[in-house]
Amino acid sequence: MILSQNEYGGERPLFASHNLQLYHVTIHAGESALKECSDITAEHCRFEGKYPFWHNDRFTIRNCHFTEGARAALWYSRDLEMTDTLVEAPKMFRDMERLNLTNVQLPNAQETLWHCKEIKLKDVTAGHADYIMMHCDGIEIDHLTLQGNYSFQYSRNIVIRNSTLDTKDAFWNTKNVTVYDSTINGEYLGWHSTNLRLVNCHIRGTQPLCYAHNLIMENCTMGDDADLAFEYSEVHADIRGHIVSVKNPLTGRIHADSIGEVILDENIRQPANCIIEIST
Repeated sequence: MILSQNEYGGERPLFASHNLQLYHVTIHAGESALKECSDITAEHCRFEGKYPFWHNDRFTIRNCHFTEGARAALWYSRDLEMTDTLVEAPKMFRDMERLNLTNVQLPNAQETLWHCKEIKLKDVTAGHADYIMMHCDGIEIDHLTLQGNYSFQYSRNIVIRNSTLDTKDAFWNTKNVTVYDSTINGEYLGWHSTNLRLVNCHIRGTQPLCYAHNLIMENCTMGDDADLAFEYSEVHADIRGHIVSVKNPLTGRIHADSIGEVILDENIRQPANCIIEIST
């Protein structure tokens, strides 16, 4: 069925619809407009009401607009393709599987992408994105611009490329994360992470990469505010340029062109055998 130039509002106007194509349709204030649906295509549509896509299978969203009122719009659903779309609503994408977002803007992305599996993001911008991507598994990202704190906490199996992440407390308690060719700005990066690998990355923010297990850094640089790094971490780091200070690393090897201060005090933990090298 094709619906074009239509307007709907209220409670569940298109409940349990299947094989539906929406063109230039507006969903006004109300709830659950497209709940329990499958095989839906929406193009050039506007969503203003709450919870429009819950419990959906196989749906495509192109050139659409989710206003702030369309909060919590996509939950408990599978197989989403979203392109060229503006999402002003918070708390999007919960308990979902197989999401593919391309050229999507999320200016109010707080508490977005929780408990999701098999996520692909390309050319995505996310602002005000506190607690984005918590408890997720299987994330592939290329060209993400992120502003928001506490990102990716408790998530696993993540690959990020060519991105700028402005985010305090990122990657806490994560497992199996690799970041390539990216800039990460934010305090307390990667604490309590396991298998965090940073390749050709620039790191900024105080006390980065502490309490990390099997931390690997390849050809990275660190900003002049990235002090007190690597406390109680298992680390293998190849740093180009200067590190302001290193504090009480647990084990492994740290190599840099120069280090301002190495702090090994009475609080260091065993095995306390990290090798620290400076280029000559």
